[in-house]
Amino acid sequence: MPKLSFKRNIVTHHLETNRATYIFTTVLLIMGVIFGAIIVNSMGFTQKNDLYAYLTLFFNEASKGEFASPKEVFVQSFAYYSKMLGFIWFLGLSVIGLPIIYILLFVKGVMVGFTVGILVDQMGVNGFLFAFTSVLPQNVVLIPVFIIVATMATAFTVRLWRQIVKKGREPVITHFVHYSFFILCIGLILLLVASFEAFISPRIMSLIIEMVI
Repeated sequence: MPKLSFKRNIVTHHLETNRATYIFTTVLLIMGVIFGAIIVNSMGFTQKNDLYAYLTLFFNEASKGEFASPKEVFVQSFAYYSKMLGFIWFLGLSVIGLPIIYILLFVKGVMVGFTVGILVDQMGVNGFLFAFTSVLPQNVVLIPVFIIVATMATAFTVRLWRQIVKKGREPVITHFVHYSFFILCIGLILLLVASFEAFISPRIMSLIIEMVI
């Protein structure tokens, strides 16, 4: 019980200390989602038609079971998430990299909003069902994860800045170890997300496509 109480105190202190950053990053990502949906609504008829043709081609191929191999999907997904995570980690060390972290978070929101928006716009209820079962499950994990990572990177950058301003009065090596260890733990979560996308998501997509087509 004392250990559990200690952990709760750490989490509570972290949330209270970084409350403003969590609010900012969350709002930023939500704005990205909204912006992605707005892009869909502002597209012309020809552009939407081209995208719909691509979606139709994808569904036809998927209905025949022509997905990429799970191993290939896993490698590509985990490589992508690892690069993004490593890039954010590095930007957190660079002191001046915060704007880029926030841009990446915003772009992530835009991608989610655009993907869901185009599916719903072109396929209506079926598109919403497809998005709900194939796009949202992994993003339910990815979105909070990247919000937390961006917040942790911000917190570490602030500590580095204090180190520079105070000329070494605040030791930062312990925070660096904690920050890096936290990033490694997040990497394990992304490993699970990549596994879901490779081995489970295609099966769910196949079932939904059979219902849609």
